[in-house]
Amino acid sequence: MHGSQPRLFTSLRMRDITLRNRIAVSPMCQYTCEDGIANDWHLVHLGSRAVGGAGLVMAEATAVTPEGRISPNDLGIWEDRHVEPLARVTAFIRSQGAVPSIQLAHAGRKASTYRPWEGRGPVPREAGGWQPVAPSPIPFNEGDPIPNQLDAGGIKEVVASFASAARRSLEAGFDVVEIHAAHGYLLHQFLSPVTNRRTDAYGGSFEGRIRLLTEVVQAVRRVWPERLPLWVRISATDWLDEGGWDVDQSVELSRRLKSLAVDLIDTSSGGTVPQAKIPAAPGYQVPFAAQIRSEAGIATGAVGLITQPEQAESILERGDADIILLARELLRDPYWPRRAAETLGASLPYWPPQYRGVAPAGR
Repeated sequence: MHGSQPRLFTSLRMRDITLRNRIAVSPMCQYTCEDGIANDWHLVHLGSRAVGGAGLVMAEATAVTPEGRISPNDLGIWEDRHVEPLARVTAFIRSQGAVPSIQLAHAGRKASTYRPWEGRGPVPREAGGWQPVAPSPIPFNEGDPIPNQLDAGGIKEVVASFASAARRSLEAGFDVVEIHAAHGYLLHQFLSPVTNRRTDAYGGSFEGRIRLLTEVVQAVRRVWPERLPLWVRISATDWLDEGGWDVDQSVELSRRLKSLAVDLIDTSSGGTVPQAKIPAAPGYQVPFAAQIRSEAGIATGAVGLITQPEQAESILERGDADIILLARELLRDPYWPRRAAETLGASLPYWPPQYRGVAPAGR
């Protein structure tokens, strides 16, 4: 406990932004767009989590180019016409006292796939699919189309696309930008020696493999105001016995990112290869966040099968992370922060006045 409040319900200040608590809505793909444009679903989905009491609400992986979408139905921010529908969402999130955030992403070789409820595998061109790109011409699954290897010009375009997306994010009213370099998507594909077989300046050594991510971070920081936080999500490990990206490389990368004015490492894992054996269990990724926080000296976010208020509180109390990101648990219960406050004995002054006096569900 810190003062009269559990640590989960203490504020967190980063640069000029203050989160009212340490509960964040993790980015969760909704696969509900046409041409990348946000709609009523996004307003209600994200807005309800702000009403529910989260400190930060992060929009899903948002594609910086059309070919960077995971599916044809992904959210996008590659054109100026994407700004206004997102601004409607950020205005509502902010009106409820939460901080609006967005994750900028490029799927690389994992692009052009069906959304989950329509099947698996690549979407053919005649059904709206496209040719994916990657650091090396290695498909994710055997039988998938071989991705085009990005050349020097293509890499420059990727960097510029992330910067342009960050500029649009600012115009749309977001206060925190997160660069997605995890889960086997393009920037992670460059990091991992499993997916990056290049022999130029963007491959080979650790320095070469992190080059694209560091260039993206620098380009984003040039357009993203100094007063606003910049986060990066990484997969701390590929979960391979040998030859993959691992936590020691993640620690060193995090040190470099801190020096480039990144404020927090959102610490996830996996996604590079389909056959990885991931020992999923409650809090299974928390040790990675703790190690990076301790050894790289940078704030971290913990994510992954965190469901119970006591569990979230203990992560923060141990100093394993600075913020808790919830995904599936907030899908099940958008008002999880309210329930957590009751469980931990915290006061929650920002409960909406429209709901005050109404007993919680189940009472």
